[in-house]
Amino acid sequence: MSDTSIPTLFTPMKIGPHVLTHRLVLAPLTRFRCPNGVPSVDVPIYYQQRATEGGMMITEATAISPYAGGYSGTPGIYTQEQIEAWKRVTAAVHDKKGIIFMQIWHLGRASFSCDLPNNSTPVSASDIAIESPSPLGGGAFEKPRSLSVDEIKLITQDFVQAAKNAINAGFDGVEIHSGNGYLLDQFINTSSNKRSDMYGGSIENRTRLPLEIIGAVAKAIGNDRTAIRCSPYSGFHDMQDDTTMATWSYLVQQLEKNHPDLAYIHFVEPRVDLMSDELPAEQEENQDSEAEMHLDVFRALWSGPFVSAGNYSYSAKHAYDRAENSPRNLVAVGRAFISNPDLVDRFRNHWNLAPYDRATFYSSGPEGYIDYPFYNAAN
Repeated sequence: MSDTSIPTLFTPMKIGPHVLTHRLVLAPLTRFRCPNGVPSVDVPIYYQQRATEGGMMITEATAISPYAGGYSGTPGIYTQEQIEAWKRVTAAVHDKKGIIFMQIWHLGRASFSCDLPNNSTPVSASDIAIESPSPLGGGAFEKPRSLSVDEIKLITQDFVQAAKNAINAGFDGVEIHSGNGYLLDQFINTSSNKRSDMYGGSIENRTRLPLEIIGAVAKAIGNDRTAIRCSPYSGFHDMQDDTTMATWSYLVQQLEKNHPDLAYIHFVEPRVDLMSDELPAEQEENQDSEAEMHLDVFRALWSGPFVSAGNYSYSAKHAYDRAENSPRNLVAVGRAFISNPDLVDRFRNHWNLAPYDRATFYSSGPEGYIDYPFYNAAN
C-alpha cells in the first residue's frame, strides 16, 4: 500500500473516468422489488442508503428485453417507464456522489415460458434443460429451444440497446452478466453448449458470444463504461466446463487484447454457494482437475481493475486481505450489505455486522429491504 497507515481496501482506485475512495462494492443482488419490471419507490431508498462518496455499486440483474426472461419482481431496462424509474435510482446515488453500474442479463434456459411474452419457449445455446430444481421455486425448468445465428445477432443488439437505455437512465456504466448459468454462461460451458456452428465446440467459439456483446456494447457506450461478470467455477444452474482454466483464460486474454480499457472485469470466487449461508471449505479440488480452484490466473492475465465477489460477507478480514494481496482488486460484498446499509463504515471501523434475514431476500415491500438500521454503538 502507498501509505502504511491506510489499508489498501480504503485507498483510491480508478474505474473508467471515476476515482473511487475505497474498494468495497455493492454486489449485484436480485431483490424482487420491481413489480412489472419497474423499480418501486423503495428502490431509490435502498441504493441511496448503501451509497458512499466515491463508492461503487452494481445493481441487481436487469432484463434487456421482454424475451430475456426474469422472475416476477425483477427489473427491466427496455421501456420508457423503466428508464424513468431507474433515473430516480441513479439520481439518489449520485446525490451522495456514488458510482453505480447496471448489471444487464438474459436468463436463457433459466427462465420460464410463463414469464415470457406469448408463453414463448425459453432459449439457450442448445436444447438442454437445467435438471436441478429452480432455486427460487417455480417448478422444473423447461427444455429450451436452441437459438439460431440470426437470433443470436438480435440478442446482441438487445444488449446494446439496454446499455444505451442504462446510460440514458443516468448509470455510470453497465456490467454484462456472463455468469451464474444465464444465457452467456450457457454458451461458454461445455455442459450446456453442444453446438457445431461458429458458437459451439472450441473455446474460441463458445466464448464468441460474450466477446461479441462486449465489443458491441463498448462501441456503443465506451470501453470505460462497460464491464463483464463471469463465474468460472460455479455449478449454479448445472454449469460445468471441461476446461475451466483454459476457457476463461482465453476469454480474459481476448479482453486484455481487444478491450484493455474496460471499466473492470468481475469474477465470482470459487466455492460460492449462492443459496447457502454455510462457510465453504478452504480447500477443494477443481472439477476438471486442472488445478486448485482460484482466480489468480485470471487476475494475472488482466491489467485493469478486477472485482471479485463471494464469501466476503463472513469476515471483514477476508476483504482486507484480498485488497492487500491483489492491488488492483475491488471486493464486492452481497449478503452483509443487505443487512448493513453502512457496511463501508462498519468495515472501516471494525464494527460488528448486523445479521441478515434470508426469508426477506426475495419478498416484496420495505421489510428486510430498507428497514435495516445503521450502526449504533449502544446496540
